[in-house]
Amino acid sequence: MDSTRSGIEVAKAWPFGEARKIVSHISGETPKKGYVLFETGYGPSGLPHIGTFGEVVRTTMVRNAFSEISDIPSRLFAFSDDMDGMRKVPDNVPNQDLLSQHLDKPLTSVPDPFGTHESFGHHNNSRLRGFLDKFGFDYEFKSATECYKSGIFDEILLKILQNYEAIINVILPTLGEERRATYSPFLPICQKTGRVLQVPVVERRIDNGTIIYKDDNGSFVEVPVTGGHCKLQWKCDWAMRWAALGVDYEMSGKDLMDSVRLSSRICKILGARPPEGFTYELFLDENGEKISKSRGNGLTVEEWLRYAPDESLQLYMYNSPKKAKRLCFDVIPKYVDDYLGFLEKLHDENDAQKFENPVWHIHRGNAPRRESQLNYSLLLNLASACNTEDPDVLWGFISRYDDGVSPASSPILDRLSNYAITYYKDFVKPEKRYRAPTDAERSALEDLVESLLGLPIGADSAAIQKEVFSVGKENDYENLRDWFKALYEILLGREQGPRMGSFIALYGIAETVDLIKQVLDDQDISGS
Repeated sequence: MDSTRSGIEVAKAWPFGEARKIVSHISGETPKKGYVLFETGYGPSGLPHIGTFGEVVRTTMVRNAFSEISDIPSRLFAFSDDMDGMRKVPDNVPNQDLLSQHLDKPLTSVPDPFGTHESFGHHNNSRLRGFLDKFGFDYEFKSATECYKSGIFDEILLKILQNYEAIINVILPTLGEERRATYSPFLPICQKTGRVLQVPVVERRIDNGTIIYKDDNGSFVEVPVTGGHCKLQWKCDWAMRWAALGVDYEMSGKDLMDSVRLSSRICKILGARPPEGFTYELFLDENGEKISKSRGNGLTVEEWLRYAPDESLQLYMYNSPKKAKRLCFDVIPKYVDDYLGFLEKLHDENDAQKFENPVWHIHRGNAPRRESQLNYSLLLNLASACNTEDPDVLWGFISRYDDGVSPASSPILDRLSNYAITYYKDFVKPEKRYRAPTDAERSALEDLVESLLGLPIGADSAAIQKEVFSVGKENDYENLRDWFKALYEILLGREQGPRMGSFIALYGIAETVDLIKQVLDDQDISGS
């Protein structure tokens, strides 16, 4: 057995654990349809948000792990529930008065408030495909509207009609008294208004494949359950989709645990086996509240990518999927630097270790090599010390620090420099708060100048760091964190900062000495 195969068999990374569940689910044999089907779901009632992206990223990681342990073909459907009725107008879209006139209509029948697509559902579907395509995901887009109208679901819809009583008996105990009185798994599409109706079914005609409901004018209307004339209620719809498409694996958020349980029961009533699943925790905004696509809180994919490379966002999705995590701007630098750290480790790891490295799952084993030891946080602090919004200024320091790199030869570092400038301009610069040194700190800074000037030409970051430590100790800092915090606040205008040895090596000893002397001479170094 080669080392790669051996490493895969013992890999403990969560995508491999999920992949093994799928192999067990199919008993190690190719399903009758000829492939294993992964599915992700999207409700296009609001603009696509980062949670949807996260589900596709994580599912793709499991699919990639599955392909490493099995030769069975697989497909991934990104399914949009775009036939759902629009229950409310999202807060974060234009032309809300226009949308309010079309409440309860299928999203693919609601006008596009942006005026770019044939419907609101089509607009949001396009947005979903657009940012999934940006990442090169291997997926097939599926529209509920198209599936219902094309007849793909017809066979299972008729089974639901035949098993109507058994199915509603699964759902009814979970509903309140008023809702139980009107519940039906079938939601007819009104031929007059085009709205998705939540009305009780007064008669079922199994031989005809139809239901009869009472219209609001008192007349009885017979409608087929097939061909897109009816939409299913959510939990029944999910089960129907699993059965009709033969879904083998689907993730879902913690808020859908009850739906998974009920849909699984319905799927079994329809004679199908529910898929394997994975329950992930929800994302929280800066206030610790669940993010919502209709409210628009939290971050969008586009916002994250304004400040950081996509690999950092994928690392965020990979890490601790069963743990609730804050999704806000201040987590971005950490994930960029963590990504760089894992990237550096990957190329020195053996096969078994690589499968535990998140970067392997992000790049599927084809990761680039890191070109420099410089990280995102260090570049942010360099921009802060220089008070610059010009990447060329950063590159002036970078090139002097390491003459082996350039924007052309170091694309990762070049991207980081541009991202760092943008993040600095939007988040760091507005929050910079310099303070004057105390008398004791002035004395320590004077000692630091002397120590730095006494270093040999070309001193590396380790030697510089050692001198900074020594100055802190010699000036009676019992807790050296207080010494470094003082340096950050006085020289960088921030409460936290970089490893000073690395920063000074990058910024330059002479430049750092000059910066300290400006402070000692009571000059303004804020750049304002």
